[in-house]
Amino acid sequence: MTALHSIPLTLIDGTDADFGRFKGEVVLVVNVASHCGHTPQYAGLEALHNKFREQGFAVLGVPCNQFAGQEPGADAEIAEFCERNFGVTFPMTAKADVHGEDQHPLYAELTKFRNPDLPQRVQWNFEKFLVNRDGGVVARFASTMAPESPEVIGAVQEALA
Repeated sequence: MTALHSIPLTLIDGTDADFGRFKGEVVLVVNVASHCGHTPQYAGLEALHNKFREQGFAVLGVPCNQFAGQEPGADAEIAEFCERNFGVTFPMTAKADVHGEDQHPLYAELTKFRNPDLPQRVQWNFEKFLVNRDGGVVARFASTMAPESPEVIGAVQEALA
């Protein structure tokens, strides 16, 4: 069990869990927002989740309102928006901070992973962290990197292999 697996999570429906629920799976953790130019990425995230879930893959959405107030709704509103507009079925957490004084412990751990092209601090909505089956972060992608990009798909396939 890694440090990531012991981190508590509150799911968007209020259920208490921890990241250990994903032990043995490959997970793409994405900070999401409903009113962002990247919001259409929800469709690509859902497609990626569905394409690889039978192989032990999941997307985990983490709503965040730290970037230009682009996720202002309550958890129930966010869940309803995602389901209605993008058919989201992948798990999502309650709204959380991804940097700063109240940074969620999940993001404190994720941002220890170094990508030389990205600063340590999450810069915008829809930044992506790929976690392998053992709970190690193996890749990080900028907000502009679409979920259906060859880079993301290739990294997911490699982590699943």
